Parts: sequence; C-alpha cells; structure tokens
Amino acid sequence: MKIFPFKIPKSNEGAFIYQEDREYVFYDKYHQHEEIQISYIKKGEGTVLVGDMISEYKEGDILILGSNLPHVFKSDKTENKKLSVMITIFFTKDAFGKNFFSMPELNNTEPFFEAIKNGVRITNNKPSVLKRFKKFKDADKYDQFLIFFHLLKAFYEAEKKPLSSYVFNKPFTDAEGKRMQMVFDFVMNNYQKNITLDEVAQIATMTKNAFCKYFKTRTNKTFFQFLIEIRIEHAAKLLIKNKELSVIEISELSGFNNISNFNRKFKEIKKKTPFEFKNSLVNP
Repeated sequence: MKIFPFKIPKSNEGAFIYQEDREYVFYDKYHQHEEIQISYIKKGEGTVLVGDMISEYKEGDILILGSNLPHVFKSDKTENKKLSVMITIFFTKDAFGKNFFSMPELNNTEPFFEAIKNGVRITNNKPSVLKRFKKFKDADKYDQFLIFFHLLKAFYEAEKKPLSSYVFNKPFTDAEGKRMQMVFDFVMNNYQKNITLDEVAQIATMTKNAFCKYFKTRTNKTFFQFLIEIRIEHAAKLLIKNKELSVIEISELSGFNNISNFNRKFKEIKKKTPFEFKNSLVNP
C-alpha cells in the first residue's frame, strides 16, 4: 500500500465501500484518494487538515471529503488511550455509471458534488443522517442503494460548513506526497517548539526558496501561516479543555514566545481574542 496517493481496497461486489476504523490513532498520513469519503466520528477527537485549512474534529461530527482532496486526521494523544471510532462510506461519482448523475431526475445532486470538492462539515440534520448510517452496514445491496440516496438528499438539504477554501487540482505524485507528509508530520509533532525554515526545508530536501514556493503552490499559504494555524487550533483546544490554565501559559504551550503576537494571531483566525474566546465558553 502506497503512503500517498492512498488506495482504498475495492470490492467487485458493489458501488460502495463501508469501513469502520477502530483505532487509538486514525490513519494519520497526509493522503488523497479517488473516492468521495463520507465519515461519521462515532468516538474520538483530534485535528483534521483538509486542503489548506486546519480544524478540529470531535465525536458526532459528519465530514464529507471530495475526490482527490488531500487530508489527514490526527487523533489527540491521551494518556489513557481512548479508542477512536470512525464509520465511513467511500464511493466515486462514476460508481453507478459514467452518466448516472446526469439524468434529469438527479439534477439536484450537482450542487452537492460541487460543494464537497473542498470538503464540508454537516452542521444540522444529524439525527436523520445518523439513523441511516446505522442501517447501512447490515442492509442488503438493494437497501444500501436506497439508503445511500436518502443520505445524499439529507446532505443536500443540510447546512454545511466548508473544510477548505483551496484545493490543488493536480493529483500529487508519490514523491510529492511523501515530501508533504514528512513536513506535516514534523510540524504536527513539533509545533510547540521553535521551528526554523532551515529545518523544514532540510526535511523536504529542498532549498529554502524552493520549499517556500513549493509549499505556497500546493496549499495556497506560506509555511509559517500554516504553522501559526496549527498552533492557534491547539491553543483553542487548551482554552476549551484546560480552563485552569492562564492565557500566557496556553500561549507558551502552543509555541508562541510573545503574548502580544499570540493575541493578535488568535484574533485574526478566531475573530476573538483569547480572553473573549475563553469568556464565551463560560457565557455562551
């Protein structure tokens, strides 16, 4: 199995691939695959990087990722090793025939496929969706087909929040994927420390100038923009879960050595200062 692009094991028996991941850590390599991915986070929480944006995922989330959309799930590491459970349906738009979704009766599915190109998070209508998810596993092929189209209808009607704003349309080569994976792994494991451009360029086996251009082309942001977003997402989690920590302590634990810079960057990304964000958790 190649690290990147990721190959979803295909079945000759149907158009869908149903998968349940029960792991202490989800598959945490930056990857992409041809299949559209509909995932329900039954248990667990962590960080998800999709295209050019970083956000959190948590229990109860429903995420839909478009075809060949680069992404990675990084489970939060806990001392007691909580099990993470993700239920996923994989499929391709051509799984039912090349022109299947071009039929007039299915015209209203096109906005759905357009919306999920950059990935979406379903923000309402979850009970209806989860009820069908639970039925899908044990249903026969005919009923799976019917349930799937009920799911598509529910997704089309649901409110959706984008997971990314930019997607590099050209699929990554194996070499590019391994390079980006090494960079992301390094950042995700070291963002609390001081990271220099020399270090990360060396990991990517490129000159600093070449790496900066390469990273910006593939993510639509600079490397340090990406690093700051990782740090701010970590800080937001600490503000939510560790209310006894001061903002200064959280700033330091998130890799910032300047509280003014932390406050400024936090507000740029979260639209609130750390103090406002913390207070909003107490007084929503």
